[in-house]
Amino acid sequence: MSMDTTLPPHGMADPKSASGKFPAPEQMVDVLVVGAGPAGLAAAREAARSGASVLLVDEHPVPVGLAGLDVPYLFGGRAGAALANPARMVERVAAATPGLVEAYDAGVEVLLGVSAWGAWVERPGLAVLPCSLAGLSDGSRSWMCGFRRLVVAAGARDLVLSFRDADQPGVMGARGLAALLTRYDAFEGRETVILGTGRLALDTALLALDRGIAVPALVEAAAAPVGPAPLVEAVRSRGVEILCGHVPLAAVASPAGVAGLDVVPVAGGPARRLDCDTVCLAIGLVPAVELLDVAGARLVMDAARGGYVPVLDDAGRSTAPGVVAVGDCAGIADDPGLDYRMGWMRALLATGGADAPACLCEEVTRADVFALNPPRYLGPPPPAMAARDYAALLRDGPPDHDQMKRLTRVSMGPCQARRCREQVALLMAIGAGLPAASIGLAGYRAPVRPLPLSALAGGGDDEAGWDVWFGILSQWVPYAAIGTEREDAWRAGSMHL
Repeated sequence: MSMDTTLPPHGMADPKSASGKFPAPEQMVDVLVVGAGPAGLAAAREAARSGASVLLVDEHPVPVGLAGLDVPYLFGGRAGAALANPARMVERVAAATPGLVEAYDAGVEVLLGVSAWGAWVERPGLAVLPCSLAGLSDGSRSWMCGFRRLVVAAGARDLVLSFRDADQPGVMGARGLAALLTRYDAFEGRETVILGTGRLALDTALLALDRGIAVPALVEAAAAPVGPAPLVEAVRSRGVEILCGHVPLAAVASPAGVAGLDVVPVAGGPARRLDCDTVCLAIGLVPAVELLDVAGARLVMDAARGGYVPVLDDAGRSTAPGVVAVGDCAGIADDPGLDYRMGWMRALLATGGADAPACLCEEVTRADVFALNPPRYLGPPPPAMAARDYAALLRDGPPDHDQMKRLTRVSMGPCQARRCREQVALLMAIGAGLPAASIGLAGYRAPVRPLPLSALAGGGDDEAGWDVWFGILSQWVPYAAIGTEREDAWRAGSMHL
């Protein structure tokens, strides 16, 4: 059998090219809005009133399995059984989302319980796409939605700084607690200690108290509260102790999860036990930029606004064509700043030592980060790897979070680094003696939300015409010939296969 090496006539499409072979999106809209918070709802209503077709998707209510992975917030195992009733949760989330009815009335199509797991816009390398696309999923299936403009209003997630036994049920984030108390009405806890004294921590304390949750103390690494004085006084007036110059040493474990929190003075001294069934991390928030990153938007470090944020013009347009960012994903207002986070991380490292966890999913400790140790479940590292540490890696070049991921598997667990990305970056900065802002952002890849393989499979792609090796004549086997006796003949005609 001879191999056909005939090239297509000039002006004709290459039949081996991917161009034209992507299926048309299942849905096409003028404007796709991701996130039904205040900013996303306002953008959706405005676009609909201008005459555009608008689809608004929001991942809430999240399935109980995702909540168990702390996606999108650090729920910390305190989500009640009500999450297992999707119909009730949809009703609850809809009722608890101000502005949703107005969006419906304005003509916005709203899909709750649907996440955007990827976005691709026209740019070099993606010219084969039929149009700008977003990958959407309701957990049972996924589909492509075409759009002319994408408004990302993905909000923010919880900043996680760990301590010993922080993997116990009951260690959660401020956004996770607020969602369970308000949007879901499904919080299973009675008494929470809150870490931090910024506006986020103070607002969280007042919310918990208003919902009948006891707050025995706020714990602060700094020497004095960092939030607005009127809020500090409002919290104190409710009988809450504000314990400054202290950090958590370890959670007290019980069969039901957290049964208390041991805290220690930053300056040294004996530990003190605080009774609680929940520890709420309210040190800061992180802009949810993962969808913007995979869409190709340029991100920069803004130490005063929560970390990496998109570069935007005055109209909120990012550097990715047709992609706009609004709300907390564009930057956190009233954030105490990166130096505040670094102060917390230094205090936790000084008091809790290097054996505390850095990555809960992969069971990587702070010591493992500095030693470049792979996870223990992979067995002892080879001698060549065991001989190298973070200091040796720094001699090869500047610190690289993606390189740290490859060497230690830190930030590579099923939570997709939501529980460790920032604290690993802080540890890398401390180990290198560099400012926290100098550590680059570890890259994101689609899907930016954990999805069942069954939801991604069965996309309906027509295999006809899809050939391997991009149609390079000397490295090409027709798709239909793979796995048949004809494949050998094609391989025999190529010096590369």
